[in-house]
This record gives sequence, structure tokens and C-alpha cells, in this order.
Amino acid sequence: MIVFGIETSCDETSVALVRSDKTILAHEILSQRDHDAYGGVVPELAARAHLVHLKKLSDSVMSKAG
Repeated sequence: MIVFGIETSCDETSVALVRSDKTILAHEILSQRDHDAYGGVVPELAARAHLVHLKKLSDSVMSKAG
């Protein structure tokens, strides 16, 4: 079995494909830099950015894993 995992936390978005034996087939992590100007994470901006980045990261992970 292969699990497709998504994790979003503050200003990071990550996606991974993991086999049931816990082998990581592929993963991507993106840290948002959009918040630097505000001196900290802005939750509304972070939430919207997660939605924008998820497709790109998912496609990359799927491609890497074959």
C-alpha cells in the first residue's frame, strides 16, 4: 500500500508518498517567504498559499516517485 500524505504548518507545505513499510518514495517541502515583510506568519496568507502550492508539489512528488 502507498499513502499520499499532505502536511501544512504555518508557512510550510509538504507532500510525500510513503509505502506501508515506511519507505519514503518521494517528498517535497516548500517554505513560504511571503511573510518576511510582516515579521511573522500571516495565517490568511499562509492558508491561501498552501492551496496554490499543493498542486505543484503533488505533481512533483508523483513524477519523482514514478
